[in-house]
Amino acid sequence: GFTDHVALGNEWNPWEEDEKNELAASQQRYEANLKMIKYARPHLEQTSLRVQIWGKAAIGLYLWQHIFGGHLEPADVTAQWREGSQKAGKTYFSFLTGPSVVPGYFSVEAEHVVLVLNGREQAKVASATQWLHYAQTLIHTHKIRHVAVVLLGNEQCNNGWIQPYLKRNGGFVNLLFVTYDCAFVNEEDIFQWPLGVATYRNFPVVEPNWSMLRDPRSYLCNFLGTVYKNSSRETLMEILKQDGLDKLCWIAAREQWQPQETNESFKNYQDALLQSDLTLCPVGINTECYRIYEACSYGSLPVIEDVMTPGDCGNSSMYHSAPLQLLKTMGAPFIFIKNWNELPAVLEKEKKMSLQEKIQRRKKLLEWYQNFKAWMKQKFIITLENSFLPSDKG
Repeated sequence: GFTDHVALGNEWNPWEEDEKNELAASQQRYEANLKMIKYARPHLEQTSLRVQIWGKAAIGLYLWQHIFGGHLEPADVTAQWREGSQKAGKTYFSFLTGPSVVPGYFSVEAEHVVLVLNGREQAKVASATQWLHYAQTLIHTHKIRHVAVVLLGNEQCNNGWIQPYLKRNGGFVNLLFVTYDCAFVNEEDIFQWPLGVATYRNFPVVEPNWSMLRDPRSYLCNFLGTVYKNSSRETLMEILKQDGLDKLCWIAAREQWQPQETNESFKNYQDALLQSDLTLCPVGINTECYRIYEACSYGSLPVIEDVMTPGDCGNSSMYHSAPLQLLKTMGAPFIFIKNWNELPAVLEKEKKMSLQEKIQRRKKLLEWYQNFKAWMKQKFIITLENSFLPSDKG
C-alpha cells in the first residue's frame, strides 16, 4: 500500500487511538486523498514523459530534496550549477539549479518544463518575468510543448502579475502551483503548494530517528524569532511572561528580522525544535511560515495562530475557511488557536501528558509529515501527467 514506504515502521497506526471529533473530518479527507493516490497508481505505470525542472527559487530545493527525496550534484550548496534526476512513475525528471542556470545558457532537454520562480516582491517578479518570456520563446519555436510554474507567491497574495501568462487567460502556462492561500486556486489548473522549510537558509532534510521519537524533551515549547511592534507576537511574549511560562519554554526573541542565520543561531534553532514538545507559530506577514514545516521535521508539534493576515489571501471559490487550507485539507494534526490567551491552558494540559502520550503524538506527527510530502509528490506527478500527456478522448 501507499503508506508502507513512508511509515516509520509498521508497528503502529497513528489513527488508531480514539480521535477527537474535530479530527474525524480531517481523517476522512486524508483517507480519501490516500485512496485517490492508490487509484491513480496504475495510471502512472503506463506513461512515459520527460520533464525538466528549472529551479530559480529556493522553494525548488524543497520540491526536489524534501518532497521528491532527490539528490543534487555537487552536494556543495554554494556551487554555481547543481543537477539531479529521478524516475517517478513513468516520468523521468531532471532538475537544474544554481546561479549559472540562465536563459539560453543551458541545454533544454525535455519538451515539458517546470519553472520554479520567486514572485515574493517586485525585484523577484522582474526576474521571474524574464524566465517566462524565455519559456514563451521556446514554445513559439517548438523547442518545448508544455510549461508548469511552481511559484513562491507574495505573502499578501498579490500574484495578479502571473495571470496573463496562464493558458486559461490566453497565455501558455498549463499549470500553476502557488504558495499561500491564493484566492485564484481552483484545483483544476491552479493548485496550492506548500511553503516548506527555509531551504535558502540551508535547512536540511531531517531523517526521523529513535531518540527524536522517544527521548524526553527539556522544554514544553519554543519560539525563536522576531517580535514585531504591535503584533500578536508582542501579546504572545506578555502571556508567556505572566505565569512564568517562559521558564518552561525556549524563548529567544529579537527585534529585527535576520535573513541569514549565523552557524550558532541556526544550531540553536534546530536544538530548540529538537528539545521542545511544541513549537509556537505566531502569524507574521502570512499565517503560513517555514517554522511550521521545520517543527514537523523534528517532531515538535506546531501550535498555530489560526487567523487570516491582511492582504488578498483566502476565500477562494474552492475554500472559505482559510488560512492554511492545504494543511487543513490534508488533516494536519496541529494545535490551532485563535488567540494566544488560549496558550496557558494548552501548556497546562501539556504538563500533565506522560512521555508515552508524547511519543504517540510525535509518531503521529512524523508519519503525517512523511505522508504529506509523499502525497504532494504524487499529486504533482499525476497533475503534470494528466495535463501534459495526450488524452485518449479522441
